[in-house]
Amino acid sequence: MGKASSLLLFLLSFGFFVVTYNLLTLILHNRSGLSNSDGSSPLLDPIVQMPHRNSQTSSAPFHVALTATDAPYNKWQCRIMYYWYKQKKALPGSDMGGFTRILHSGNTDNLMDEIPTFVVDPLPPGLDQGYVVLNRPWAFVQWLERATIIEDYVLMAEPDHVFVNPLPNLAVGGHPAAFPFFYITPEKFENIVRKYYPVEMGPVSNIDPIGNSPVIISKESLEKIAPTWMNVSLTMKNDPDTDKAFGWVLEMYGYAVASALHGVRHILHKDFMIQPPWDLSTKGKFIIHYTYGCDYNMQGELTYGKIGEWRFDKRSHLRGPPPRNISMPPRGVPESVVTFVKMVNEATSNIPNWDTL
Repeated sequence: MGKASSLLLFLLSFGFFVVTYNLLTLILHNRSGLSNSDGSSPLLDPIVQMPHRNSQTSSAPFHVALTATDAPYNKWQCRIMYYWYKQKKALPGSDMGGFTRILHSGNTDNLMDEIPTFVVDPLPPGLDQGYVVLNRPWAFVQWLERATIIEDYVLMAEPDHVFVNPLPNLAVGGHPAAFPFFYITPEKFENIVRKYYPVEMGPVSNIDPIGNSPVIISKESLEKIAPTWMNVSLTMKNDPDTDKAFGWVLEMYGYAVASALHGVRHILHKDFMIQPPWDLSTKGKFIIHYTYGCDYNMQGELTYGKIGEWRFDKRSHLRGPPPRNISMPPRGVPESVVTFVKMVNEATSNIPNWDTL
């Protein structure tokens, strides 16, 4: 196992070095802020087995962290997300601690005074090949190395998340908590996955059907996984077969594989998050993820794939925020959609300069 792990790390590192010379130059230039406590580079982290911990549910607070760009599309989502974080943080049952928007544009923007923000560098030009999500693991590597994070746990969240109920720390002992995605199927792509997770490491079923968000994980574990997550994701992107197989969820597979390489298994919580219009109720759930468009006719019937007489789709607002006071959906539309619209309307009515910032 040790030999297999060393060989895998060597192959990943070598491939990564070849395709990311510019990134390595950037890292070496800034290595004083990007080195581990022992002086080693975070990009050369060893693949190690997580130590066993007492399996008691932790009530330790977690830091909420989301990566974002400075595009208008990301900005309005971050503002709504941060509004509801503040509303739910202090309620009974919440273990939410601090909050950081990790801005990977490399420059400050006009939300710095509104949302706690830590600015990091983007990948060198062209390295993401137009797949901007590849900046996500690199952003976490920089943030974990440079920022002061007082909490022992981190929630990796996204701009299009809304906290619908107070969120407790769902991690148990050394095991992080994650949401299972039906479309992350490592066993279906075993021939691809084995390029990054060799037979010697164990069965493909060791790879959890998850992405990196939402995940509540110890800071210690994330510090080990994040550089491997970055290396694996970039290596996957530069392999045409892997890129074609995984498409827009490639970086999610990168995190899942990187976690398995470190021997980290996640506790899967299906109630962690809902995704309207498919999930119908917010009862007992914690996060609304509004990644899918919601289209309905005036009889309250879903018309997914066809623009509805009533609709909300975040992609309709790429250049600026949605208006205040969005019309409520027709009678008969699921509670999850109704609740989401009410929450958006409450946030936008209370956020200053919503239409002008």
